[in-house]
Amino acid sequence: MADLTRDEILRYSRHLIMPEVGIEGQRKLKAASILLIGAGGLGSPLGLYLAAAGVGRLGIVDFDKVDFTNLQRQIIHRTEDVGRLKVDSAKERLHAINPEVDVTTYNTRLSRENIMDLIKPYDLVIDGTDNFPTRYLVNDACVFQKKPNIYGSIFRFDGQATVFAPFQGPCYRCLYPEPPPPGMVPSCAEGGVLGVLPGIIGVIQATEAVKLIIGQGQPLIGRLLLYNALEMKFREVKLRRSPSCPVCGDHPTVKALIDYDEFCGLTRGGEAEGAHSEYDLGPSEVQRYLKAHPAAVLLDVREPHEAEIVTIEGSRLIPLSELHLRANELDTADDLITFCHHGHRSLQAIKTLERFGFRKLKHLRGGIDAWACEVDQDLARY
Repeated sequence: MADLTRDEILRYSRHLIMPEVGIEGQRKLKAASILLIGAGGLGSPLGLYLAAAGVGRLGIVDFDKVDFTNLQRQIIHRTEDVGRLKVDSAKERLHAINPEVDVTTYNTRLSRENIMDLIKPYDLVIDGTDNFPTRYLVNDACVFQKKPNIYGSIFRFDGQATVFAPFQGPCYRCLYPEPPPPGMVPSCAEGGVLGVLPGIIGVIQATEAVKLIIGQGQPLIGRLLLYNALEMKFREVKLRRSPSCPVCGDHPTVKALIDYDEFCGLTRGGEAEGAHSEYDLGPSEVQRYLKAHPAAVLLDVREPHEAEIVTIEGSRLIPLSELHLRANELDTADDLITFCHHGHRSLQAIKTLERFGFRKLKHLRGGIDAWACEVDQDLARY
């Protein structure tokens, strides 16, 4: 471990005077390397605090660009960064906080083809992703390479965090043996997230990383920390390694990385990102269809509070959560085009309507967000 410079001693002095950290602990931080999966809501506080704490090398994996909707919670990015690669924006901000930290960026989509090489040089991995295929991918790769995986998840007002330490405690598959059906759990883009929530969960993840590096305290291995912001309550759930876990169990059956989109059901029924289904109509196609079929019903299956933000003129609102109770308000003889925010719930609505005998069904691919981009640019986006 490299010695601390005079400037570093001054910078980290509030660490050094704590016996639990001291010179030795700070040197461990300087020698450590951490890979951050994602430079978004969770990745923002993770990167900021770990850089400030003096972690020697930070890797950041993200393929996305900064969007205006990110700024409500992704505090590592600024308004002037909109349109930039997230990894570039994040690296610039981290170096502004601590120029001594080595920041390596990977502007790529994480996949089973690249993840093993990406995580190999790092001491531990922190998962700041927001989708199930990537979480299972990160978990399995970390188990195979025996790398600690600090997990965090956020949705609306709720967050959770734990540490998956291979063969010291459970892994992600022990907690969630099977992924939920596609569309069952809304994304933050569909369900929303309180802007400060990723700050809380991300800071907890960063805290666990520092504890693991300096070897102090009781890490969240075998403990799932749950947080509810509305009630301002934390609670803890004990986790145990599953002997039947297919990855870390006594007799593992998954010994190599698999197709995680298929495992999560995202390659069946046209629900993979960017895939088309037999029900799809793009925004321009819907516009032409409505002109040719003026009696067609444009069915909004979002929630009422979303329709208050913005809606498509002439549409009819029946939330997906009520559709099974209110399907009788629609006529099976009508041409129906369902839409939601981004197109996921509208596909679920079609499945519900089919069970009630509806056959003349289409949905707006990309939802009202795509409509606002391609057809009516005067509509507000959210």
